Amino acid sequence: MSILTHHFNTKYNTAPFSKIKNEDFLPAFQKGIELAKAEIDAIVRNPIKPTFENTIEALAFSGDVLDRISSIFFNLNSAETNDEIQKIAQEVSPLLSEFGNDVHLNPDLFARVKTVYEQREKLNLNPEQTTLLDKKYKSFSRNGANLPEDRKNQLREIDKELSKLSLQFGENVLAETQAYQLHITNEADLAGLPEGTIEAARSLAKSQEKEGWIFTLDYPSYVPFVTYADNRELRKKMAIAFGAKGFQNNEFDNQEIVLKIAKLRFDRAQVLGYASHAHFVLEERMAESPEKVKTFSNDLLEKAKPAALKEFAQLTAFAKELDGIEQLEKWDGAYYSEKLKQQLFNLDDEILKPYFQLEKVLDGAFAVAQKLYGITFEEIFEVDKYHEEVKTYEVKDEEDQLVAVFYADFFPRKGKRNGAWMTSFKSQYIKKEVNERPHISIVCNFTKPTETKPSLLTFNEVTTLFHEFGHALHGMLANTTYPSLSGTSVYWDFVELPSQILENWCYEPEALALFAYHYQTGEMIPMELVHKIKESASFQEGMATMRQLSFGLLDMGWHAQDPSNIKDIKAFETGQFAATQLYPEVKENAMSTSFSHIFQGGYSSGYYSYKWAEVLDADAFEYFQEKGIFNKEVATKFKENVLSKGGTEHPMILYKRFRGQEPKPEALLRRAGLV
Repeated sequence: MSILTHHFNTKYNTAPFSKIKNEDFLPAFQKGIELAKAEIDAIVRNPIKPTFENTIEALAFSGDVLDRISSIFFNLNSAETNDEIQKIAQEVSPLLSEFGNDVHLNPDLFARVKTVYEQREKLNLNPEQTTLLDKKYKSFSRNGANLPEDRKNQLREIDKELSKLSLQFGENVLAETQAYQLHITNEADLAGLPEGTIEAARSLAKSQEKEGWIFTLDYPSYVPFVTYADNRELRKKMAIAFGAKGFQNNEFDNQEIVLKIAKLRFDRAQVLGYASHAHFVLEERMAESPEKVKTFSNDLLEKAKPAALKEFAQLTAFAKELDGIEQLEKWDGAYYSEKLKQQLFNLDDEILKPYFQLEKVLDGAFAVAQKLYGITFEEIFEVDKYHEEVKTYEVKDEEDQLVAVFYADFFPRKGKRNGAWMTSFKSQYIKKEVNERPHISIVCNFTKPTETKPSLLTFNEVTTLFHEFGHALHGMLANTTYPSLSGTSVYWDFVELPSQILENWCYEPEALALFAYHYQTGEMIPMELVHKIKESASFQEGMATMRQLSFGLLDMGWHAQDPSNIKDIKAFETGQFAATQLYPEVKENAMSTSFSHIFQGGYSSGYYSYKWAEVLDADAFEYFQEKGIFNKEVATKFKENVLSKGGTEHPMILYKRFRGQEPKPEALLRRAGLV
């Protein structure tokens, strides 16, 4: 028996990472699928006529062993992968997709679900049970249960192929990210770069037994390089390498994969009777349809574009005046924006970083959570981890009851994908009157401590930490009966509300006073810097909004139509970006070939959600501001109606219960300085 298939004999039943070997995974998945199939068979064979309890509820709690193995394995594949794990992922993904189809295309199981669904009016269900029934029925109908046999088989083939392609896409992006290094041996080429960035590049070179400095496409190396390096040619080199991932006609090329994924998604939607993949996806979102998403995006674009053009003209004039640059290129954007920001606000990340030591910022996030929701975090050392850098915490409420186990993993390393995300190793649910508490993790890529300095965050990284921690609170404070409705299992365009709203606290003097202290002198961040942070928050907001909207519109371009006629990715993108383009086109670069959010993550037809959720978060935060950012009454309403409720009811119902009204986009435009 694999260690992965039975109850872990550990504190809080946490994953025993140090005892799990790679070779345990495949047999564990096979066993997990076998157990889940047996549970499904038991539901199907039950001689008693279908009821909510013996069919819908039984289904909701089935497959828990398989879910647990999957969450452990796929989280490792993102945060601590290697060739062996990637190979296993290629083997198990088709197995899982096949199992999923076995369930959704099982006619006898669907017959039972349908029987219960057709009696729903008479069953006297509570809102959570009603949602579960609706979701279970739709998980069948939206996955082909009503189709004839030949179409079901077509669906199976498509799903198998899609699961393989998206894995391959992600592996190619990771390989391209890790394949590129900029090796500098001439010290003059480091001009403009922050000391900490130089030191990190030096220690990377040392670790490879090389002279000089090595810069990579990992965010903590790449972002400071293109933001601060005075050498324009080297910025160009880095920016082109970054934008060329998956677009180099080599073994890691993603062009064919992107075309195949888009086409298969379209085919899948057609088989199910939908006009496009976006029509299929958006049926289960607050936005409801591609038309609504496009209207929403274009309305915002209309308001942001004049501001963006004005900001771009200002930036162009500034670069010309400063360095005689005639034409701003993509590799100039971050560099001159940073310089202009310094000139306008006298605010520079390097001035701010000493006040944002990682450990203190994390303690600050904990303190904000305690003030708002009454929970405390204590580091514990008897919980197993998948890497020595991971920190583990016990989260308790005011009655000293366990709320969650929290894992935090902050630094880049080989085998960890770029970016930042929140995930879970175990969901929250209530079974046999026991409230099973969740195991939640956040994974980031921040600058590592060096021999002389602790990890100091840019302000952007501070907001990233708060963003992921906001998702984590959504997971930790979950309080629902069924695992599939718990925590972040909500409509995709609602999931960013808890994360994005928490970023607002980073701009508030009252919250900064909890954690922004100079790592050497211990002095609190000066109020004038706090005012500048607030003032500069809407700096180039028009350009930032337009950029974000351009990604969402590209996503809709791929998914809201038949992509069969797209033959040339670059030409297609150029057309999609026409309305939002500021910088000249870079022929060596494409966005789609490394657009992991939509071709590997779950954001296909959903990238607009970031902006959609910004409308919600700006509106919600105005409520906090009216009453006080640590107002217990508002915080409790947010916790009880949003954070703890997961996906148990329609998000707009939950939001209105918290806010007393529907969200108004004006709040976002006010915050962004666009009105």
